Amino acid sequence: MNEQYKLFDAEYKFMLIIWENEPINSTQLVKLCNEELGWKKSTTYTVLKKLQNRDILKNEKAIVTSLVKFNEVRKYESEQLLDKAFNSSLPKFLATFLNDKKITDEEAEELKRIIDESRG
Repeated sequence: MNEQYKLFDAEYKFMLIIWENEPINSTQLVKLCNEELGWKKSTTYTVLKKLQNRDILKNEKAIVTSLVKFNEVRKYESEQLLDKAFNSSLPKFLATFLNDKKITDEEAEELKRIIDESRG
């Protein structure tokens, strides 16, 4: 698994803003981080620089874009959770997750479709 995709909570929230708005001007990014995260300009630029150094972001001519996509991070995080909490067992995860929950017929059909597609 690619450790590059590991994001701490604050980094993840920061990346969500970028993924939702990219490409984004760094000035606009500072404004959004202040509004949504309560961050000062210096905090935004510190995290931006840190993620640039890890090749997660690119800041070129004051335009910020992601080098790592949301789905890549989501896949990494899901695999990490499955591995850590359920010894990489998807059936154990689903059994635990669905323990006291009822799912709709539509949700059951969607799960069946996903399973069928992944088998072939």
